[in-house]
Amino acid sequence: MRKQDLRIIFMGTPEFAVETLKALVENGYNVVAVVTQPDKPVGRHGSVMQPSAVKRYALEHGLPVLQPVKMKDPEFVEALRSYDANLQVVVAFRMLPEVVWDMPEYGTFNVHAALLPQYRGAAPINWAVINGEKRTGVTTFFLDKDIDTGRIIMQMPFEIADDYNVEDVYDGLMRLGAEICIKTLERIVETDGHPESVPQEELLVTAGELRHAPKIFKDTCRIDWGKTGKEVYDFVRGLSPVPGAWCNIVSPDGCEKMIKIYATEKTSFGASAAPGSIVVENRQMYVCTGDSLLRMCELQLSGRRRMTATEFINGMNDAGRHRME
Repeated sequence: MRKQDLRIIFMGTPEFAVETLKALVENGYNVVAVVTQPDKPVGRHGSVMQPSAVKRYALEHGLPVLQPVKMKDPEFVEALRSYDANLQVVVAFRMLPEVVWDMPEYGTFNVHAALLPQYRGAAPINWAVINGEKRTGVTTFFLDKDIDTGRIIMQMPFEIADDYNVEDVYDGLMRLGAEICIKTLERIVETDGHPESVPQEELLVTAGELRHAPKIFKDTCRIDWGKTGKEVYDFVRGLSPVPGAWCNIVSPDGCEKMIKIYATEKTSFGASAAPGSIVVENRQMYVCTGDSLLRMCELQLSGRRRMTATEFINGMNDAGRHRME
């Protein structure tokens, strides 16, 4: 088989997926159509419709775009079938019904931002950092009836440095995802559409305890200062810069305001007061965790701009008399 024999439909929505679509186009693969989410209303009154990053790239390169509201919609399914694709590639999209993923001759494969079977779910990058992992990666696998459980085609690792936040890992996996997609397509071409793949069940024996990556909500992002300094440090960087770890800062008179913490630094100082207590020393701001002091580096009070902790305490009277909870 030649790579020109592949008729590919690409499915994705955010910037993370654009890097892979770009790699397909620049490497001469025949992308016959692109499927992405419907435009979203933005602005104060929702009067402006914003296209996805994938749609913008597709239109710039003359690729047909489909934007179904429901993936089982008969009109969409027929439109998809009309492109006569023999392979579908999915990156950071949504769950597909069987009528869609089972349509092409060579199946549908997904680029997942984790080393499956670990971190199945919607937010694998965040949870890998939150859990203090030193290593993650990308996986290509064939879709089947369940979420992130299909046969694995390829995997490539990525090392997580201790000072990386989600943005750093996101950028690294975005580039690695494009690379593994091209390598997977090369393998598909070499094997006439039937690359060797491994059932995830075979990996469960050595995977250890499975860690999952459920969708992240606002309540997920609330800081528990009773955890260890290392756990809070990882939690903050696992949610930075978006959506941001948060808690309430409480004044001596009981007034509460939400505050987001974007960057912290571990210290060797033991906790000197109850978890959440603020310590100000030498124009530095620390918060007590369950076992140590964690130095605050960047934060943002509700309604204010993002700033350094030094700027924050310079603009607040008696910061040390406040507490985080």
